[in-house]
Amino acid sequence: MDCNANFPTVSAASGRRSVIQFDPALRIPCHVSGAPSFSPTTMTLPPGIVYLSKQLPRVLAPPLVVFCAKLVAELRFGIVVPAWLAALAYVLSGPAVLTVIVQYRDYQDRRQAATHGAIMPPSVPGYIGGINMLFMKNEDMYPGEPLVAAAENIGYTMTWRFLFQNRIMTAEPDNIKAILATEFNSFEKGSEFRMMMEPLLGTGVFAADGDMWKFHRQMTRPFFHRERISDFDLFDHHAENAIAQFKARLREGYAADFQDMVARFTMDSASSFLFGQNVRSLDAGLTYPYNVSTDTSKSPAAAHPSSAFATAFQEAQTITALRSRFGEHWPLSEFWVDRLEEPMSIVRGFLDPILEEAVAKKRAMSAGLQENNKKMNELGDRQVEEGESLLDHLVNYTDDHTILADEILNITAAGRDTTAGLLTFTIYMLTEHPEILTKLREEILRIVGPTQRPTFDNFRDMKYLRAVLNETLRLYCPVPFNVRTAVQPALFRSNKDERPLFVPAGTRCAFSTILMHRRKDLWGPDALQFDPERFLDDRLHQYLTPNPFIFLPFNAGPRICLGQQFAYHESSFFLVRLLQTFSGVSFASDAQPPEGRPPASWKTDDKAGWKAHEKIRPRSHLTMFVFGGLWVRMEEASAAEGV
Repeated sequence: MDCNANFPTVSAASGRRSVIQFDPALRIPCHVSGAPSFSPTTMTLPPGIVYLSKQLPRVLAPPLVVFCAKLVAELRFGIVVPAWLAALAYVLSGPAVLTVIVQYRDYQDRRQAATHGAIMPPSVPGYIGGINMLFMKNEDMYPGEPLVAAAENIGYTMTWRFLFQNRIMTAEPDNIKAILATEFNSFEKGSEFRMMMEPLLGTGVFAADGDMWKFHRQMTRPFFHRERISDFDLFDHHAENAIAQFKARLREGYAADFQDMVARFTMDSASSFLFGQNVRSLDAGLTYPYNVSTDTSKSPAAAHPSSAFATAFQEAQTITALRSRFGEHWPLSEFWVDRLEEPMSIVRGFLDPILEEAVAKKRAMSAGLQENNKKMNELGDRQVEEGESLLDHLVNYTDDHTILADEILNITAAGRDTTAGLLTFTIYMLTEHPEILTKLREEILRIVGPTQRPTFDNFRDMKYLRAVLNETLRLYCPVPFNVRTAVQPALFRSNKDERPLFVPAGTRCAFSTILMHRRKDLWGPDALQFDPERFLDDRLHQYLTPNPFIFLPFNAGPRICLGQQFAYHESSFFLVRLLQTFSGVSFASDAQPPEGRPPASWKTDDKAGWKAHEKIRPRSHLTMFVFGGLWVRMEEASAAEGV
């Protein structure tokens, strides 16, 4: 490909600077060169020092103006300014300037809104500048809990002020539809989001905008054709291994952590699918309950490289989620030590050898590469070869380590975490609803049988299985919160006022699928009940069919999840194999670690809603998961069943 093209710069405030060279016809990056700047992995000064050095001019400017004014008053006009008054002016100058800036910005926003015949979204009451958000403790909060309380009073589109900046939050289907689809070009991830995610996800598909996003999307799209994602040999091998280990642990008389087991299953499946090599995380064995003696619970699980990767990546996601609360001011919470540096070094150390092997393999086959490139059409798509992994496919577009690492890490996170979360919460709901488990097993045994491997055609006939998965996705959506930034002024619908709501350019707009999925006005009075039948009976046509944007577990619009059907297939396949093996499942409260148990306040809160019934503690970083794991016991199916 001809690389004599313009050089857009993709950089983040956090600092990894990448210069992307694009093919002029295909708009495909041909090369990325990295130059270190302010980055968690390259900077030498503590984050807080770097942050303060950047803020120093802004902080010192108001007192300096006061000092100059004092000098002019004394030297020019002979006015003696008392020391106490000067000191007070120095102290108050910063807050005074900030107040003027904030008030003027709000005035400008209201003025622009009026010119559009709109109003600003109602504000959530709080402390001055939203400073109280810094001190909110999330440990005892249910995901989205503050939004529920605010929505009851002011509606499902609101303004949150955080550190004197306005952020808009919505759980209104029409507004989410505008963000994701009808006004897609008016919203992007935005510079602040990219700055937050760059140390974790780099310029990968989930954090990228513009040409970089189109490039990553274009690279991966051909790999998710039906033929690729319907190859169930991949799932069967890993499912058999995982279920066998689970059965063995239960036969020892211990409860087992389903979340840990299924995360290892999805990790091995994802690595085989993405890298063409199994990282063998299931070989490490499963963990034991917290209350099992040390001698009994000796296990190589925690020391296994894939376990270290998973633990480090989850820690990195948690740190990144906490940083997002602070925005650009995150170094204040990690003043002396960059907490991301250690976990991300483990993550990169795990992925780097895999990437290096793939690039070396590609270079060794450089003679065939030219022929492969000829198979690209005018859009830049490339034919996926038989037996080729996603990584093998990607190295035919670029051998740049940064681009490959970013994309593989993004897709690995999606392929492992979201599917593992879906399966975990599905089993959790089946422990709470044995009658649903019975009906689901009846469908599995009737259509697939007690031992046969499910096929693609089987899944098309298993309506109840899909309904169970959809109902789990509704109540426990894998990505409960997402964010975009308005790149130009936009209008939102208000459910409290006839006038539209104005969204100023540059405003971060967060949307919550978990809140929207649990709204009674959208899903009916039984919205907080787990009932898969709603996806099969009249409620489907009453609520979802007229307004499909009330159900968005996989996003929508141009950025809809490419792996949606892969996730459905993998989850369906594993559930069929699991429920062919086990006939019953129960929650093991005695094995649940203390930190993973819901707080007592959840049971006594008058407005607790759904959380009053929880037996686990759901948490969210980039995706939903069960804090402390999901510990269960299962009953093996009878050998004569289905005969």
